Amino acid sequence: MLALGLLGLGLAWRWLAPAQDGVAQLVLGLAALLVAVPVLRSAWHSLLRPSLHGVTDQLIALAMLGAWATGDLATAALLPIIMILGHVLEERSMIGSQEAIEALGRLTRSQARRVDTDGEVREVDNASLRAGDVVEVRAGDRVPADGRILHGQASLDTAPITGEALPQEVTVGAQVYGGAINLDGLLRIEVNAVGDDSTLGKVIALMQRAEQAKPPITRLLERHAGGYLVLVLLIAAATWFITGDAQAMLAVLVAACPCALVLSAPATAIAGIAVAARHGILIRGSAFLEELADLSSLVIDKTGTLTHGALQLQRILPAQAGADEAPIVRLAASLGTASSHPVSRALANRLSHDQHLVLDEVHERQGFGVVAATAQGEAALGRPELFLRLGIDLPPVPEHDGPIAGLALNGRFLAWLLLADSVRGEAPQALAQLRELGLGRQLLLTGDRRSVAEAVARQTGIGNVVAQALPEDKLRQVNEEIRAGFRPMVVGDGINDSLALKAGVVGVAMGTGGTDIAMAAADIVLINSDLRRLATCVRLSRLCRRTLQWNVLIGLGWTLAIMLAAAFGLLGAAGAMIAALLHNLSTLLVLGNAGRLLRYDERDAA
Repeated sequence: MLALGLLGLGLAWRWLAPAQDGVAQLVLGLAALLVAVPVLRSAWHSLLRPSLHGVTDQLIALAMLGAWATGDLATAALLPIIMILGHVLEERSMIGSQEAIEALGRLTRSQARRVDTDGEVREVDNASLRAGDVVEVRAGDRVPADGRILHGQASLDTAPITGEALPQEVTVGAQVYGGAINLDGLLRIEVNAVGDDSTLGKVIALMQRAEQAKPPITRLLERHAGGYLVLVLLIAAATWFITGDAQAMLAVLVAACPCALVLSAPATAIAGIAVAARHGILIRGSAFLEELADLSSLVIDKTGTLTHGALQLQRILPAQAGADEAPIVRLAASLGTASSHPVSRALANRLSHDQHLVLDEVHERQGFGVVAATAQGEAALGRPELFLRLGIDLPPVPEHDGPIAGLALNGRFLAWLLLADSVRGEAPQALAQLRELGLGRQLLLTGDRRSVAEAVARQTGIGNVVAQALPEDKLRQVNEEIRAGFRPMVVGDGINDSLALKAGVVGVAMGTGGTDIAMAAADIVLINSDLRRLATCVRLSRLCRRTLQWNVLIGLGWTLAIMLAAAFGLLGAAGAMIAALLHNLSTLLVLGNAGRLLRYDERDAA
């Protein structure tokens, strides 16, 4: 940043005070010197340990040394600065991956209440648990390890593992996963998998393997940098051999300084990333912006991605036809404030706090519901089993893909309350836009029940559904998509999606409501979680690719033209200086063409 400031100061000084060019050269020289050290060090390192990426470092060093040799200090400073910024953009995605793995590892560490053989409950670190241990999990606790329920029943929030939006009702004999949260009830669980063998442990291990197995995405220029370097040296040597003119040879080297060619990709990517940010899209690296252009399929999560990820009251079925629903909603919302269960919270949020009834003698029946005294009499809210225990006659339980709560007052059943998650309003339009852009194969991949997943698929126009998928199932499904020849965009929001996000060609996470793990694992984050921005990503990427192609054509064509002119002595006695001026002009053309991207507005393209 200091070198960038000095570069700007030197150029301003040269423009405002042309008579004091020596001062401007001194400032530009200092800027070039600051960035020369890391560039030359990288080039030397690449000579000792050859790599594909190192060839680019050698080209940058060669271009910088050529600029130094001709006194073009502005170019000697500008080229390394832009390339360093490009490297930062590329490396940022790798840092995000490591953050995701570390954060997931922190999630697996918790305290556990181990029940010893003498019946005493002792609090221990869950890392000390072994298969066969019995643990006690109280309401509000996180299940410390995978296991089987020996005693009790409760509602578990399994969203971090399976992506299931609705609480899972578990009882004796059910298998539970470490990381799930006990919402109510008291459980005794026999541990059967810990550490790397647990579900979360497998997520970490698979994520690390996915990170290592994901091949590095190299730039177009890096793939051809070695051949370009050899070509430049051959042309320079041939010029010296044929003409014996050192000035002509130097002009070839200066003309070959690939400023425009090397700047074409970073300049285009920086402009594209800036435009994406203006549209609420965070792109972690320029490589992913390029990958978006060739996507051919979509793999998308349901809960929190296609849906809001929160329960809402969908329908009221009064016991008496034609009954007023307003008193039913008020009573249910008031009782909902007495419990932390997701169903109760969803009902409580229907009304503001000042509209709730006053409750007395509140009794929460763990795993069943709430009973409380009101000014109108004793009221009850909960599962059908609660009313059977209270001796209240029930109408038939309606069929519904989601939680069902009953409501009673003074021993008389009032209504069934049907709750469900709801699809985002923009989801059908967003997926239709992607189909128009060529992502015709769309797969809904969720840990939720198949009936719920198929209902959401019908609403959004998705033709393929895979339900009840664990994290490793999602990873396997994405890999199958790739083996089948598709290039999938994977969209999700939860920990259970992190493996799939890493395995996809491009992973997209929801910024609002998405977990930190998913956002760190993803290549792209939708800051406002608007699914229509997925199409924006693809359109912008394809525009960036066209701009990049023009920039490469400008940079390569212009550079080769100057090199040929220099080799044939067409630039005259001051060939090196003219060559430097001409290749600087090509740099301005490339930067100007990339700058046109900044005028892109999605409203004009949609």
